[in-house]
Amino acid sequence: MKRTAARVVVATLATVLLLLRPVSPAGAADRPAVTLSAATAGTGGSVTVSGTGWRPHTLLMLLICGRATPSRGVIGGTNSCANADGRAVTADARGAFRRKLPVVEPPVPCPCVVHVATVTGAKAGADAVLQVAGHPVAPLPAERSGGRLVALSAARLTGSGGLLTWFGAPPGRTLVLTVGNTGSGAVKDPVFQVGTAHGVFAPQWDDRQWHGTLEPGRKAQIKLPVELSAGAHGDYTVSLRYDGRILAEQAWGVARPWGVTLFWLLLCLVVPAALFRAGMALVDRVRPHPPGGVRHRRLSRPPMSLAPRVRVRRARTLETAPPPTAPALPWFTPDSAPAAAAGRNPAPPGEAPTSPTTPTTKGPT
Repeated sequence: MKRTAARVVVATLATVLLLLRPVSPAGAADRPAVTLSAATAGTGGSVTVSGTGWRPHTLLMLLICGRATPSRGVIGGTNSCANADGRAVTADARGAFRRKLPVVEPPVPCPCVVHVATVTGAKAGADAVLQVAGHPVAPLPAERSGGRLVALSAARLTGSGGLLTWFGAPPGRTLVLTVGNTGSGAVKDPVFQVGTAHGVFAPQWDDRQWHGTLEPGRKAQIKLPVELSAGAHGDYTVSLRYDGRILAEQAWGVARPWGVTLFWLLLCLVVPAALFRAGMALVDRVRPHPPGGVRHRRLSRPPMSLAPRVRVRRARTLETAPPPTAPALPWFTPDSAPAAAAGRNPAPPGEAPTSPTTPTTKGPT
């Protein structure tokens, strides 16, 4: 009985300890986090950036950005960051990294953060506050009261190119995205900014207005056209921005317009051939003529309609032509041939010819 009571007490204490153990929020361990070795640093120095909770083997970009806070993000996107002095790092198998980052002044005033974002794969980011010594500080722009749009789904590009795009026409797609209004007021006819960036270059922004009204707590699917310049090809990134915040980014691989290459290849073959023929014709005109003023020309084949006439003429010529004479034997002349001797006939078959000069011997009668 004592052993049973002791076991019950131990089990009860273990259950109480498990219940009293602090439980972290669900998914907190999976959320990316960034910490700095120092909260303040001057230009020319460096800070060590450490991160946890990232996807394993993911390429990350580290930037110092101004006009940003962890709660509001980077206002103005990467245009507010010191892009030329950023650093890249790859997370290890556990999703952690550690990298030194030089401290430079961003192009806009502080408050500043160290912004870490993924380069490949699904988009993820995290910010850590950094005070850049000696850099000016300005208050952040006030948030607009009323509606606030956020992205509720991943962006995608729909559509395809045609035959004209294969020959260098501007490629176009449609950016499709579901947004929701998390503010307290309605958003009517919002104006979005669609940016296209080629490789590592900064995006070029164009205004696109969506016609409609989005009430608080509602969501809607928006479709905005995206168009590149003529002959564009390579890897592009399409970004959607609203009220200074990046809502979504989508990669776009544009195929090379091979029709343009084919056109130039044919042009390089046809033009030299045409010039060669024109040059040969010019040489044929200006070269000296042979004596008699007759110019040698290539004899062309008779048309197909004259072929029967030519055959009839050849047949008539063969009929009217005299019969061929037998050639003389090589060892007789025409006058000494046996069959051609004057006044003599050839001996009938079976009888031997007699010669008048040959004497005959007669017997006694």
